[in-house]
Amino acid sequence: MEWPHSGSPRPKKPECKNLLEKVLASIFWDQDGILRIDYLPKGQTMNAEYYSSLMVQLKDILKEKRRRKVTKGVLFLHDSAPAHRALATQKKLAYLGFQCLDHLPYSLIWPRRTTTCSVD
Repeated sequence: MEWPHSGSPRPKKPECKNLLEKVLASIFWDQDGILRIDYLPKGQTMNAEYYSSLMVQLKDILKEKRRRKVTKGVLFLHDSAPAHRALATQKKLAYLGFQCLDHLPYSLIWPRRTTTCSVD
């Protein structure tokens, strides 16, 4: 940007406002598609109580949308976040009849990759 002449005032720089905020979305799906997307309210922390309430909502959604498919139970896979590992969450999942699968940090089937280097 240039000034028209040496005595003219300096142009104002537009203000940049940070309009983006962090949002935590919990997405629940099965082989047929997305069941529920939940956005954590602003100022709320994801804890065992909040996560357990999501599990109850998920159970209701499964009854409504997948009532004919859920006959033997629900296999549930989640990561190792503190709200997921909490005792209260584990008890709620057992109460709802969800069977939890452990989320391993890496696959035990495939060996860890090793790098070798040789110089001739």
